[in-house]
Amino acid sequence: MTVVGAPFILPAGLRAASPNSKLSHACIGVTGMGHGDLKNFQSHERVQIVALCDVDAKHLEAAAKNVPGARLYTDWRELFEKEGDKIDSVNVTTPDHMHFPIAYTAVQRGKNLYCQKPMCHDLAEVRKLSHAAIEKGIVTQLGTQFASSIADRMTVQLIRRGAIGRIKQVYLCSNRAAISRLKGPRPTTSEEPPPHLKWDHWIGNAPMRPFVSDIYHPRKWRAWQDFGTSWCADMGCHILDGTWRGLNLKAPTTVVAEVEESWKNTPERRADNWPQSEHVTWTFPGNAMTEGKELTVEWFDGAMLPPKEARALNPTDTYPLESALLIGTEGAILHEHQTGPRLLPKEKFQAYERPKPLPRNHYHHYVDACLGGEKTESHFAQTAPMTETILLGTIAIRCPGQKLEWDAAAMKFPNCPEAERYLKRTYRAGWQVG
Repeated sequence: MTVVGAPFILPAGLRAASPNSKLSHACIGVTGMGHGDLKNFQSHERVQIVALCDVDAKHLEAAAKNVPGARLYTDWRELFEKEGDKIDSVNVTTPDHMHFPIAYTAVQRGKNLYCQKPMCHDLAEVRKLSHAAIEKGIVTQLGTQFASSIADRMTVQLIRRGAIGRIKQVYLCSNRAAISRLKGPRPTTSEEPPPHLKWDHWIGNAPMRPFVSDIYHPRKWRAWQDFGTSWCADMGCHILDGTWRGLNLKAPTTVVAEVEESWKNTPERRADNWPQSEHVTWTFPGNAMTEGKELTVEWFDGAMLPPKEARALNPTDTYPLESALLIGTEGAILHEHQTGPRLLPKEKFQAYERPKPLPRNHYHHYVDACLGGEKTESHFAQTAPMTETILLGTIAIRCPGQKLEWDAAAMKFPNCPEAERYLKRTYRAGWQVG
């Protein structure tokens, strides 16, 4: 049956209904990943980047050279006030601690939202932001760009079609070296912030810390609990994503973490920065795709690796430093990050016909959805529960060795109420939002 005269309804926040219209977009955070995000949005022929914002005037100046005519801001609050109805969409690519206030402001103003992972610094922020976005009906996309890749979508399809049978165990890892793996503790020295950097704005809702060169801004903030969310939350959103979607996982029931002894036994480090190595274990309710009534998913990073027997399933090659290994009743899938899935044992699956997803650009898919196209790959209704799960891992890291029982609906740890202090921070005065 053909429906005649059905209205073309644009997503919330998009001002023009013409099929030839452009998406008016603002980039908040334009250095590092922000530079990459800007360039990806700019590459879509129907995007017009009309405003740029960054607390570092040097980074803002460099980005402005790529976007002639864009209006420039060093304060995101001013951007929202002055741009008002001039923008349809924003991306938030700042240190983790500032994701929520900026993203929540965008949502409250009905702007479509692309937000870098791990969505928010705190689990309670994720819950509030995602619920608000869904209620507003805006288009959302988490910055898990590999979720749109052929490799990740192939893994999802292999899991769903039961290529390796029912899933028994999952091992995730990210063990590459990173500049953000600082030992801490916080420096005792301080310096005057450079004139081009609005340090108070960079600190935002976090506790005020003295500026120190090359310790926080622009690249090493991930190491600090005030600003970052650990290597687990940074890379975990990428590494877990395919497993989460493929198995249609729900909230875990328990989480426990093992951490490096030197961090665990040094109060100064535990108070300030994240450990350099960690092993997190979640227990999920089983479903039709798992072998048992429960499924265990384990995360390893830094110097901690999946067990030898798991790594031995890939005997001919070095075990990939960043990967997801799913062990099923009929074989295994080893998905090397940014490369793609291998079916193991290799001999058994030599003739197995792999799925062939079509190419997709994560950023362009978001833009197309804003312009009335199909739903995004990493919309918040899907990625918020996954992000909450990852952030449960960061709470377990701060309570090492304690198996935390999790009541997702109530947002409580029934057996360890003291861990609930890590669900949400107290913001610095003047930076509360919502």
